[in-house]
Amino acid sequence: MKAQETALVLIEFQNEFCKEGGKLNPGVSSEIARQGTIDNAVKLSQGAREKGVMIIHAPFIFNPAYYEEHQMVGIVKAVADADAFKDDTWGAEIIDELKPAEIDKVVGGKCTLCGFNNTDLGEILKGTGVKNVVTAGFLTNFCVESTSRTAYDKGYSVTIITDATAATSSEEQKHAEEKIFPAIGHVMTAEEFLAQLD
Repeated sequence: MKAQETALVLIEFQNEFCKEGGKLNPGVSSEIARQGTIDNAVKLSQGAREKGVMIIHAPFIFNPAYYEEHQMVGIVKAVADADAFKDDTWGAEIIDELKPAEIDKVVGGKCTLCGFNNTDLGEILKGTGVKNVVTAGFLTNFCVESTSRTAYDKGYSVTIITDATAATSSEEQKHAEEKIFPAIGHVMTAEEFLAQLD
């Protein structure tokens, strides 16, 4: 895979998920520890950036105005009920370990599961020569899966980095890794991905 034709999308590496005190951290903390999610994501992003991969951060910011016109149910309603991912709060900040570098891109507008929906991700990728979209982050079987599916539908070659993701249980993680991801793209660890980059 050519680095100059590749974009790494880091999904929701925010305090709300990743740090003690984050409102959604209790649901994923054991899987973060088991997977080594944060450490692997740091190695992944640093190694990819050094090789010339475009790094794109896709944080979730709850947008009440969006849901004045769109139905709010399920996981997004749970976020709203938890008062999580509010703009300009500590919980919504990207974690210190993965703070965007100056050359990185940050997606604006993400307030649903898919990184392409109601955001500028498509515009960021447009005209860059990117053919490969690589995903990592939270939650494996929701936002990572949704963004990966859409990238696949848009014609990108998709790779999901399993040990830089986390779900709320090992069962959910395993199902996504074994039953969903192989049907839409390549399934790799961070080390495997970096090793095959040209």
